Amino acid sequence: MTAGRLLLWRHGRTAYNAEARLQGQVDIPLDDIGRWQARTAAARMLERHEPTHIVASDLVRADETARFLARAAGLEVVPEVRVRERAFGDWEGLTGDEIHASWPEDFALWRAGGEPSRVGAETRAQVAARTSEAINERAAALDRGDTLVVVSHGAAISSAVGELLGMAPEWRGFVGMLNAHWAELISSTVDGRASWRMTGYNLGPTDASSDWNAGPDTVHGSEADAQTRDPD
Repeated sequence: MTAGRLLLWRHGRTAYNAEARLQGQVDIPLDDIGRWQARTAAARMLERHEPTHIVASDLVRADETARFLARAAGLEVVPEVRVRERAFGDWEGLTGDEIHASWPEDFALWRAGGEPSRVGAETRAQVAARTSEAINERAAALDRGDTLVVVSHGAAISSAVGELLGMAPEWRGFVGMLNAHWAELISSTVDGRASWRMTGYNLGPTDASSDWNAGPDTVHGSEADAQTRDPD
């Protein structure tokens, strides 16, 4: 058995997202825009799907996001520590400019697809292994009529999707996902084995605002560092 449909949903915006700070496992709540994003995206998700189970990272920004959907769908939120965001060690809470100023070589290596091994960060392989294990375990307890929603984080989701599709951890074919957007996968069988196929990535409301990151048609300033706001 396995869930027939899997939705991997990124949490709404936080103050760190707005400031382009790398969050990692810092436990920070949604801001006002993030709550609007989560509420708006949950309504759009329910227009398209009928979730039957919701699992969320134990970090508060993911739990808060999940509860907007749970209340509307009449479901419970099940916490799952293994779908937490990637740990970024000494870089957590810093902007891209701050990281570059203190670790220029490591930052350049990271943006080129390498691993910043000297700052205490998890590797992509480690994140892919723990997130995919949790997702497959939760999905295996369900059946083809179920839609499992996993509420997680940008880097964690991109790592998990790559692993679920059979890609190597160093493969970086996905851009960072927008806040409160999701990836959709469906289960299939290949050579007698269960597998996942992607039907969409970075899905969400397309007409809720002229600038999703800024909120409901809010005038905004210059764009901050997208690499640390929406990590892949």
